[in-house]
Amino acid sequence: MRNSDASDHELIVSFINGNESGLEILIARHQRKVFTSIMLLVKDREMAEDIFQDTFIKVVNTLRSGNYQEEGKFLPWVIRIAHNMVIDHFRKQKRMPMTRDTEEYSVMESLQLTDENIEDKMVTEQIHLDVKKLIDYLPEDQREVVVMRIYADMSFKEIAEQTGVSINTSLGRMRYALINLRKLIKEKELVLVR
Repeated sequence: MRNSDASDHELIVSFINGNESGLEILIARHQRKVFTSIMLLVKDREMAEDIFQDTFIKVVNTLRSGNYQEEGKFLPWVIRIAHNMVIDHFRKQKRMPMTRDTEEYSVMESLQLTDENIEDKMVTEQIHLDVKKLIDYLPEDQREVVVMRIYADMSFKEIAEQTGVSINTSLGRMRYALINLRKLIKEKELVLVR
């Protein structure tokens, strides 16, 4: 049997036993689906490429450490790792678009530096920081839906597909997340400007 005809399980065993080509075939076999699932979340090619690389670094480390438990199939496991890496990325980063200078456009020329504008920006940034802190208090399934909906701008259908639950479950998790966020705001006595 040629390596390209081998099952994912056989390729994993081959890689664990020192055959690097086993991993190369696995990556080639699944890269499109993994990369697409990341792109659906981040909607930025460079960021998706970085997360894709980080995902496979984690896959390699897990396989080499002997911690891989084949409880299902390889591809859903890798997509789950990628999904968690995306969520971690959004937790760590503010989701702000990056704009670069071109010949036709200068970022500095477009900035309005009035006192009122700076004050509004500071208030808005503080609100976003407060909300992000509150999101961390949510149960993981609710936090996941909020991050995917708000920060990754995914539809509830996309969220359902990505998380493997029904659309109604995704909607329910979002509803409970909003209820819990309101409770947390009251508990923490935060006043959010509307």
